[in-house]
Amino acid sequence: MDEKPITRTHLLRRAGALGGVLAAGGSLGAVRALAAPATAAAAFTLTPEQEEGPFYVALEKMRKNITLGRPGVPLDLRITVVDSRTAKPIVGAACDIWQCDATGVYSDESSQSTVGQTWLRGVQLTDAHGLAHFETIYPGFYQGRTTHIHVKVHIGGSVHGTAYRGGHVSHTGQLLFDDATGTAVYAVAPYTNDTNQRTLNTQDHVYTQEHGSKSVLKLTKLGATAAD
Repeated sequence: MDEKPITRTHLLRRAGALGGVLAAGGSLGAVRALAAPATAAAAFTLTPEQEEGPFYVALEKMRKNITLGRPGVPLDLRITVVDSRTAKPIVGAACDIWQCDATGVYSDESSQSTVGQTWLRGVQLTDAHGLAHFETIYPGFYQGRTTHIHVKVHIGGSVHGTAYRGGHVSHTGQLLFDDATGTAVYAVAPYTNDTNQRTLNTQDHVYTQEHGSKSVLKLTKLGATAAD
């Protein structure tokens, strides 16, 4: 599939068809369990950790496509995990992500009447390049928080059937987005169904108090399959 560099003009013109695929890439820098002492790792900076948040569910479902039919602008999400001692990729780290849908709702939450539903939650192992790849949607937002995706990195566990089990959590953080892209995406359905007041990055406590500016994903391109 041919792809073009993303520009705000492309996004504004094409996002309404929900046919564009935004590609986002981010590095977690290194997981803390593998971090060398500060004196030895000064050349490599750990991605700041942020709070877990209230919506984590230990489903640990192994799946690349986590949408389960939830509508929204498709997001091709790639997360890289590297060792802070060597800056080399970590193979087999389990990236566990969860996010809200286009209207700010999380699955499997009694407070949101979604118990038993598991959309927009999933786990993928990093490959030989330290890369975990997810197919999801651009997240919506909810009252008091800027746009984000939650992530945990598990080390030392193993896959059993369709689930990841064991190991320990080496990183907990959040992936954030630039406000300009959100403005464009939220101007189209189904995001327009969200009646909550939007919180921008500069108004968000994770962004301003937990070094969130260093966790903003880089959107690299928009798929050329989007309708004009």
